[in-house]
Amino acid sequence: MKFNPWHHVNYGEHAPIVVKGIIEIPKNCRAKYELDKESGMLLMDRVLYSSINYPANYGFIPRTYCDDKDPLDILVLSQIEIVPMCQVEAKVIGVMRMLDGNEMDDKIIAVASNDMSVNHYDDIRDLPKHSLRELRSFFEDYKKLENKSVLVEDFQGKEVAQEVVRQAITDYEVLFKKKDSKTSPSNK
Repeated sequence: MKFNPWHHVNYGEHAPIVVKGIIEIPKNCRAKYELDKESGMLLMDRVLYSSINYPANYGFIPRTYCDDKDPLDILVLSQIEIVPMCQVEAKVIGVMRMLDGNEMDDKIIAVASNDMSVNHYDDIRDLPKHSLRELRSFFEDYKKLENKSVLVEDFQGKEVAQEVVRQAITDYEVLFKKKDSKTSPSNK
């Protein structure tokens, strides 16, 4: 059995309050890296068409599943650029609700628990207003030159975000329990 961080790393014992995020893209990066679901390795999907950089460290929460058939996305705020495939303990403070190509695509917003410059934020409403404007601007603009549309609907606080995390964990467990039962030796 080969190791795959989506399936073999735990989301954290204190989820949905504090989760493990696995970083795919460091902040200030223009490359769009993503987990190759089959191999578990990092794949460079593309260089962003627009000359803008990711405003936060971007990745996913392991053992979660969403409507877009991917793990739940997470933006981890920190004063540093976190290297790809690094696990980071992240306190969930909110969620950015958005539509990407007319599909729901929630982004959990969290702060790096071990970064004293941000770990005092407890809810998205504690962030400077400009930080939220930067996130909205990036996600609404980064696909424009690809002729794709993204609409950031709104930002919600930690209670809604924690419920999104809970649901993504449940959805993962339901989906992959079904898949495991279909491939178990007793079902062949």
